[in-house]
Amino acid sequence: MKQLPTREDLLKFIAENPSKTNKRDIAKAFGLKGAAKIELKRMLKDLTDEGVLEKRRRNFSDADGLPPVAVLKAVALDAGGEVIAEPREWDGETTPQVLIQMPQNGQTIGVGDTLLARLTATPEADHAYEGRLIRKIGSAPSRILGLFREGTEGGRIVPIDKKASKEWMVPAGDVNGAKDGELVEAQQTGPKGRMGLPKAKIVERLGDPMAPKAISLFAVHSHGIPDAFPENVLAEAENAAEAPMGNRLDLREMPLVTIDPADARDHDDAVFVEVDADPANEGGFHIWVAIADVAHYVTPGSELDREARKRGNSSYFPDRVVPMLPDALSGDLCSLHEGVERPAIALKITIDGAGVKRDHSFHRIMMKSPASLNYQEVQAAEDGEVNAKSKPLLDTVIHPLFAAYRALSKARANRQPLHLDLPERKVELNETGKVTSVAFRERLDAHKMIEEFMVLANVCAAETLEAKRRPLLYRVHEEPGPEKLDALRETAQASGLVLAKGQVLKTQHLNKLLDAAAGTANSELISMSVLRSMTQAYYAPHNYGHFGLNLKKYAHFTSPIRRYADLIVHRALISAHDWGDDGLSEFDVENLKQTGEQISETERRSMLAERDTNDRYLAAYLSERMGQEFDGQISGIARFGVFVKLTETGADGLVPISTLGDEYFRHDAEKGQLRGEKSGMTITLGQKVRAKLTEAAPVTGGLMLEILELEGKKLKPSKGGSGRRGSARKFRPGTRKPLKSKKRRK
Repeated sequence: MKQLPTREDLLKFIAENPSKTNKRDIAKAFGLKGAAKIELKRMLKDLTDEGVLEKRRRNFSDADGLPPVAVLKAVALDAGGEVIAEPREWDGETTPQVLIQMPQNGQTIGVGDTLLARLTATPEADHAYEGRLIRKIGSAPSRILGLFREGTEGGRIVPIDKKASKEWMVPAGDVNGAKDGELVEAQQTGPKGRMGLPKAKIVERLGDPMAPKAISLFAVHSHGIPDAFPENVLAEAENAAEAPMGNRLDLREMPLVTIDPADARDHDDAVFVEVDADPANEGGFHIWVAIADVAHYVTPGSELDREARKRGNSSYFPDRVVPMLPDALSGDLCSLHEGVERPAIALKITIDGAGVKRDHSFHRIMMKSPASLNYQEVQAAEDGEVNAKSKPLLDTVIHPLFAAYRALSKARANRQPLHLDLPERKVELNETGKVTSVAFRERLDAHKMIEEFMVLANVCAAETLEAKRRPLLYRVHEEPGPEKLDALRETAQASGLVLAKGQVLKTQHLNKLLDAAAGTANSELISMSVLRSMTQAYYAPHNYGHFGLNLKKYAHFTSPIRRYADLIVHRALISAHDWGDDGLSEFDVENLKQTGEQISETERRSMLAERDTNDRYLAAYLSERMGQEFDGQISGIARFGVFVKLTETGADGLVPISTLGDEYFRHDAEKGQLRGEKSGMTITLGQKVRAKLTEAAPVTGGLMLEILELEGKKLKPSKGGSGRRGSARKFRPGTRKPLKSKKRRK
């Protein structure tokens, strides 16, 4: 029989091999067979009985420690924003704490989440273990955002989400000092209790929901957008030093100007155009596009990088910006401010007189912008109205920019991207946060010029990285599916227009429809319908083209301050040109697909939050105009009513089916219409209406309307009860669907 190990040998082996501690592993390590294995079993039992070892399932481990893989619960965040977890089951006196290494794939961990993690003992550190996440096996209780309504024994929470109708009961002990009418954040704590409502406890008081500039906070909290940077991220940004010249191309004398909205705080792109002196390219231009070199400051694996990847992008609201990067970078070191030296990645593009690209090249540069201009003053200068800032740049900078744009416009016309140029409304606020107006944003040639330069730069980035066989994230926009196209055809038909069937869809087919609607009363409806038929654009490491722009290769490169996808493309260009060691990391390459999915999701999150915020601001603005009449257009048909888009503000309101008249309306989902059984009246998309505002709920962003006229004909008012759904009072203000009526108990 092989000589048995001593007790000390056994304990040493178990301590040094935490992943090989079952009886078979131990026997194999010491070469034990037959009777020796029986004796080993006895020794392990004795050590367990003495409390020296603890048996967990089929493994043995130190009785005062955790197994190599354990189920944990996230219990707190430390000062640096790191997750602290504890074992879900623990019988010892002092519960060991585990510092969770945040996953590099951008997956978030919240307090209360249940985790499966691989552990490593860290006896010298403040925490007993470090844990590497294997997977998240349970999430914390769902977060609830709503208004607290005080009751006799606690209160209840009314949701601010206009699509939600469920309320929560808050026991007296879980109110957390909240006052009636306050906006609160809560967590569900139990199933339905008294009054049939689920229980919740208030975890944070957010204050007066109608306080100045509080509306965007609704969206930030309800959509889970991180709006506070961890201290270690802020510290890393504050400690960043200005980039040295090094081997950069010196373009500090080139008049690269930034052109942005008048209220812009950061400037991540600059442009300059010069006429091509080559006789072989008569009428051609050299277009320079310089983009802030964010990759120099946000390096792979840094705290800034992890936070930026988690956020994915900046989020923009009428009263605030929730940035992807701290202000020390986004508003300073990474911003191409006037008169200061800044690092950038520049692109030189040569086009001919027809706007066709002849060649391009990338460079890592140092620049010094002579001027930060806004769209209005650039357009005014081109139109002959100069100011002190634009006058010195008129002939050398501004006129050449527009000349190159006119050439690119010819190429754009031949390429036939979608002719979508929807009017965009801007919510204007005063200093207190009150809405003063809802105006259409200007669409100047200066806007279109910069957009065209940026699109071309993005194409060049994708082409270069493909040619150099480097991994990248494409901006993918696939063509519409057949169901959405059928719905678009029905909308077009209802508007007296045609979208032909039986052909491979190209952007030029949709452009014919858009051009036919242009200048008519249905122009905005058709544009919105075409937009709705489009698939959601996303980021991916595989190229499927960009349908809307009608481009085969496209990658976002021009906004690395506010989009993580652009930062990845910058790193790919750095690697492709051997510009330094701050290019794509091994993790970047291996997790490109996951990164694309992550930032596509954060982009959708921001879009929803921004839309919800605008809805609430519009409802607040219109709440002072209750009872007034507005022109609008039917923009949606549902089983429970119709949606109307108001012409003046672009706000969408619900018209409950109960208010449409004293008859039963049948909903035809395929045709997208409602039809009255008695009158035969048909309500369909695109019809013009005159509507009265009956309710406006700023907290939810919901509007309720009553149609007075349909296509110029007066609508008979409902008598309240003979319609299919009965009285409009059965609708919760701001909801998308009617509430179920309840019979009163006798």
